[in-house]
Amino acid sequence: MQEPTFLILTALADRPRHGYALGDEVAAISEGRVRLGAGSLYGTLDRLLAEGLIRVEREETVDGRPRRVFSLTPDGEQSLRDEAERLRSALREADRRLTQIWTRPAGGTA
Repeated sequence: MQEPTFLILTALADRPRHGYALGDEVAAISEGRVRLGAGSLYGTLDRLLAEGLIRVEREETVDGRPRRVFSLTPDGEQSLRDEAERLRSALREADRRLTQIWTRPAGGTA
């Protein structure tokens, strides 16, 4: 799963959000590292809708402009759970390897 997809699904895990709020939440979750432009955000949302991982919770009109509010589907929640477990597993392995004592031979490279 690509990081933007993971972050969008994560942003929807606690409550439904509209597109602009999703972009802000993705930036917050990633501590500003990931900022999705409108094209990337809405392209990903359209793909997630087509895959059945999110749904349109409701449509609103705010200041005369339509706004869709998105939420996770059960498949989206399971996909997020699966990816979170995959990442935890990879993190455990990285931590395990980082805690091993390893020394390079003097003047050598690995």
